[in-house]
Amino acid sequence: MKSELIKIITAQVCLHATMAGMRMATPLLALRDGYSAGSIGILLALFAIMQVFLAIPSGRFADKYGLKRPIWIAVAMSSVGALLAFIWPIFSVLCVSALLTGGATGAASIALQRHVGRSAQNVTELRQVFSWLSIGPAFSNFLGPLGAGLFIDYSGFQSAFIFMTLLPLLSLWFISSIKNLPPQEVSAETQNLRVWDLLKNKNLRQLLIVNWFLSSCWDVHTFMVPVIGHEYGISASATGAVLGSFAITAALIRFLLPWFASRTTERIVITISMLGTGFFLAIYPWMYNAWQMGMCSAVLGIFLGAVQPMVMSALHQMTPEERHGEALGLRLMAINASSVAMPMLFGVLGVWMGVGSVFWLVAAYVTIGSHFAWTLKAHKNHE
Repeated sequence: MKSELIKIITAQVCLHATMAGMRMATPLLALRDGYSAGSIGILLALFAIMQVFLAIPSGRFADKYGLKRPIWIAVAMSSVGALLAFIWPIFSVLCVSALLTGGATGAASIALQRHVGRSAQNVTELRQVFSWLSIGPAFSNFLGPLGAGLFIDYSGFQSAFIFMTLLPLLSLWFISSIKNLPPQEVSAETQNLRVWDLLKNKNLRQLLIVNWFLSSCWDVHTFMVPVIGHEYGISASATGAVLGSFAITAALIRFLLPWFASRTTERIVITISMLGTGFFLAIYPWMYNAWQMGMCSAVLGIFLGAVQPMVMSALHQMTPEERHGEALGLRLMAINASSVAMPMLFGVLGVWMGVGSVFWLVAAYVTIGSHFAWTLKAHKNHE
């Protein structure tokens, strides 16, 4: 299981890093060509929008075909997206590249998460494997932009796009030796169910609400910290360091989670994370310098970074094994829709209510929402 998990994480890194690199390179190219900030916002939104529409079909496809076929398709989409940007580096084609690389990453993540979840032998192992798997995107968000940036600085955008065309192909090599798990039998009743029928499960509804609350906290931090930093006269490099402190601790806690997996439960970790997140978001507007903001962001990274593996573990316990892909797709659709809509809403609220009020509003609803986390009951199908 360990060697297979390393291959799966590496394959995920190759695909996710391509999207992360494209998400940095394409706006830079568009800005160089004179496009406005509004156009850049649209371009960046396209990376998430495709995942919203592909999430549920991708989940069903993974339920039907397992791991390899979805990964092959995702690799083709990702490489073609980067290759198009290399051949025709114009804004309309960059938008197509964003759709393809974003959609590929979402589809691949569902197939990989489903495979890892089904491979786990018990609940403790389920928590551990999702903790390890969640490290992949954190590393990808460092590797992709860094690799793309180095190629751009030393040999131009074209070489960066070639690098990102070839990077997803490595995923095929890592996945090639992994065997598909036996298909799960689907009863006639389950086959005729729609994805929305999953929401009849009260615990799954609560889990998705909790996931949305915490995802919007992540979004408000990413979107509003540069705004509040500008308002307080903090430099761009210091603001970047503040955001970096969040990313570092979010990744670090995921390295530590596998060792705590047998000593805690999903409900406890998620509830504590929501309460801690609410408190530190509430005090954030009173952090008036980069050091204070950096410390606050670092603690928020610990709380928010701990959540995803526990949410994934609980989701796999709550849903029938033959519908894990659909449930993962439902979750991915919700958080990507949030990532598209919430920054726009936060911007409007920031103008209307003030930047600090946005932090306090989000802090209030995530704190109140901790009730949903505390009453969660994961059905331990794996034990």
